[in-house]
Amino acid sequence: MLGQSLNFLLVLATAFMFWKGLGLYHNTESPIVVVLSGSMEPAFYRGDILFLSNPAVPIDIGEITVFKVEGQEIPIVHRVLKVHTDANTGKQLLLTKGDNNQGDDRVLYNRGQMWVKNEHVVGRVRGYVSYVGMVTIILNDYPQLKFAVLGLMGIMILVSKE
Repeated sequence: MLGQSLNFLLVLATAFMFWKGLGLYHNTESPIVVVLSGSMEPAFYRGDILFLSNPAVPIDIGEITVFKVEGQEIPIVHRVLKVHTDANTGKQLLLTKGDNNQGDDRVLYNRGQMWVKNEHVVGRVRGYVSYVGMVTIILNDYPQLKFAVLGLMGIMILVSKE
């Protein structure tokens, strides 16, 4: 049983190192994200998995970025509508919009915020796989199912003869 537990911890540690290595290589805290809403349809649909990178070059109009709004946990996946350079700091500022939304994202930003700062950008979309992320959405929408799957995995680890 100790051997199985150590084997399980090794698998978890390997997955964590792989995730962190991808993040370092692509210069992003989250190299893979799941689309949670339909705001980017028809470019991306709910459940699509996006692969991100964050090169140290300016962001262009039309690029699809993933960014965080201060005080909100869930990042937003939207297209850059306008780019502005702050006269005081010289930093790049972005105005974003979901392809399926009527207006820009200023209603999603914090009160008084007119632009997304470059440091809030998690990454830029470099590729995607359709609908594979639906498993993540289903497990988050139905927490009982998530605990059942985790429990089943734990039982399988304990009873396997490896």
